[in-house]
Amino acid sequence: MQDASSQRVALFLDVNEKMRVIDACAGGGGKTLHIAALMKNTGHIIAMDTEQWKLDELKRRARRASATNIEPRLIDSSKVIKRLYDTADRVLLDVPCSGLGVLRRNPDAKWKLNLEFIERVKKLQYEILDRYSRMVKLHGKLVYATCSILHSENQLQVNLFLEQHKNFKLEEEKQIFPSEGFDGFYMARMYRIS
Repeated sequence: MQDASSQRVALFLDVNEKMRVIDACAGGGGKTLHIAALMKNTGHIIAMDTEQWKLDELKRRARRASATNIEPRLIDSSKVIKRLYDTADRVLLDVPCSGLGVLRRNPDAKWKLNLEFIERVKKLQYEILDRYSRMVKLHGKLVYATCSILHSENQLQVNLFLEQHKNFKLEEEKQIFPSEGFDGFYMARMYRIS
């Protein structure tokens, strides 16, 4: 089950039929399946994750949905990412985060959070954004998304990325707060210009 906020990410990715799309933090594939539906089961979607069991679940769900344009791929080394440099029309990075936008559904999570954890997550987010952005081909688009409401996990990460990667420009960003009646969510779409 996805909240309305997370369902907006696939639409925000701005896909169309025949594209090559990489969902680089696919997990169980909720957004991957939505992207496949938006692409009318055409094109090619590479759904990636570091956990094989999540990709196995995605395969099962894709079969049930008759989504045949999805290729699950395990990230088991840096070579997997490097082989995909400059190949994707769209890359989705729904990165690990503090989860502070979904506390309504996971109230116990607030007791597990601490500053050290958030700093580790921010470091991981930037590493993913830096390395995986190289999969976007010229004139392609990259979407960075979190289920956090922290400025430091969202706008500040994107601003730092854009400062260090002049070949990308911000096209649009959206912040959804729990006060709007949905999960807190952030998404930024960037365009590769060179």
